[in-house]
Amino acid sequence: MASATAHSRLLADYAYYLKVERAMSPNTVAAYMSDLQEFFLACDVPPKDVSREDIISFLAGRAFSTRSQARCLSALRSFFSWLQLDGERKDNPAENVEFPKIGRYLPSVLSVEEVDAIMQSVDLSSWRGLRDRALLEVLYGCGLRVSEAVGLRWRDIFENDAFVRVVGKGDKQRLVPIGDEALAALAAYRSACPAPDDDTDDTVFLNKDGRHLSRTSVFNMVKRQAILAGIHKEISPHTFRHSFATHMIENGADLRVVQEMLGHESILTTEIYTHIESSTWQKSILSHHPDH
Repeated sequence: MASATAHSRLLADYAYYLKVERAMSPNTVAAYMSDLQEFFLACDVPPKDVSREDIISFLAGRAFSTRSQARCLSALRSFFSWLQLDGERKDNPAENVEFPKIGRYLPSVLSVEEVDAIMQSVDLSSWRGLRDRALLEVLYGCGLRVSEAVGLRWRDIFENDAFVRVVGKGDKQRLVPIGDEALAALAAYRSACPAPDDDTDDTVFLNKDGRHLSRTSVFNMVKRQAILAGIHKEISPHTFRHSFATHMIENGADLRVVQEMLGHESILTTEIYTHIESSTWQKSILSHHPDH
């Protein structure tokens, strides 16, 4: 049996290479390492002797989704390429293994009417209801990620200029316009919410104990309000971000402007919303077609 200790040491060195030399994110490194560990547990062959057939057999014998299979193959290609760089192998056995075909992922979006129904489903008789309504308005009206929304501070909201300063991925800051409805909801919430647990804390969205609202609490709130609104789609806080971008493009917003507002590094990431808009348009045409 191949030495588990030798595999473990080799994988640890490879993980270091990914983190330090390739500067990959912790999540990507963890995913790659998980795939490689599973491969070497299943394939009782030293890394220097792994063949193309070993890889094909492993991928065929696992109940992978197409996307997971593609990620695993990427991990294997990268790992054996690293062994080539280190002079441990002359070839890359994963190089000529074909990637599975992956369809373009189109995230779920809400119609304008569904967004409004969720907003109207919130009970505004308590400060927590006012908070939830303000949070939903900010998620949708500014297209924020849930982490950006729960991290929002009052000093980041420039009411007179109708802008919000957002700290996004990699601590990068951007300015996002905020509309009257979101500003009004924030003002109503601020006038009713209790003082924060820490007097120096400037966090906007607080829990019942006066501390930062957690991501999990936001997920639960969104699901609860969707049910109350009679919406049966599988949605999350991110659905409001998707819906914001899709509705912007449907109303003629420039793709580069939407990219800036969402904080996307690449325009290619933003282009997904043009496909959602096209898909929505096609479904609408088909549903009203006389031959349908």
